[in-house]
Amino acid sequence: MTVQLGINPLTWTNDDLPSLGAETPLETCLTEGRQAGFAGFELGNKFPREASVLGPILANHDLKLVSGWYSGELLTRSVEEEIAAVQPHLTLLRELGAKVMVFAEVTDCIHGQQETPVRLRPKFPADKWQEYGNKLSEFAKYTKSQGVEIAYHHHMGTVIETAKDIDNLMEFTSAEVGLLLDTGHLTFAGADPVQVATRWAHRINHVHTKDVRADVLADVKNRNTSFLDAVLDGVFTVPGDGCVDYPAVFEQLKKANYQGWCVVEAEQDPAIAHPMTYATLGFNNLQKLAREAGLLNGEGQA
Repeated sequence: MTVQLGINPLTWTNDDLPSLGAETPLETCLTEGRQAGFAGFELGNKFPREASVLGPILANHDLKLVSGWYSGELLTRSVEEEIAAVQPHLTLLRELGAKVMVFAEVTDCIHGQQETPVRLRPKFPADKWQEYGNKLSEFAKYTKSQGVEIAYHHHMGTVIETAKDIDNLMEFTSAEVGLLLDTGHLTFAGADPVQVATRWAHRINHVHTKDVRADVLADVKNRNTSFLDAVLDGVFTVPGDGCVDYPAVFEQLKKANYQGWCVVEAEQDPAIAHPMTYATLGFNNLQKLAREAGLLNGEGQA
């Protein structure tokens, strides 16, 4: 049994707040990520979006394409409209061998609004669960037919944020809709990642290993900050550097025979949290945790 260890470029350059790491070229991200030990990268805003261009770049660094974020709008779009909108992204993932697509519903989301407290996030309309579940299931069946599974990303500042939101989403969707387990977003939302992993381990097809600094989380909640200001304050860090109980989370993944990617996605201000230092710390900690859990037999290389 083995997982693969990947990283998201948010360590170097931020998608939600592009001024963070704006001066850092893609070459630096890939070189340092590979040097730290990672086998693959998720997409970021500096990545070319044509397989013919990106493929050789990743190959030159001996890296795989892990996945990439897709902003879904199925609350307001038809399935047919969403399928049309996803084509360029889906094609890129499929052609470069990625097996999962990070999908998040972004209708009315606020996580990118630096002046809006994250507690004001939109709530999922209770009368839309069945309709939405049917639509997302149909969409997921389509992408799976193309060789790419949906990994739904619960996310602060969106309509799917809490453990209850996740329960509803999983209950109203078919097995084709996988769950991205993000330990950091769950902790921020007041949920227990171990409990969510235990309940939905059979649906988890992608993992973001984002850790949380408990003291910073308590402070940003007390001050009702925005999601972006919480990031700037350092609420997130790499696995093993915060309060998340990774041995217990990984125990549940092992029981479910999880064999996908474990990705370090720990957005911080790169001017404060030196990217290479934290990428290396994240890899070393994640590798150790995964080995101890029996999820990783080798070095974590693809």
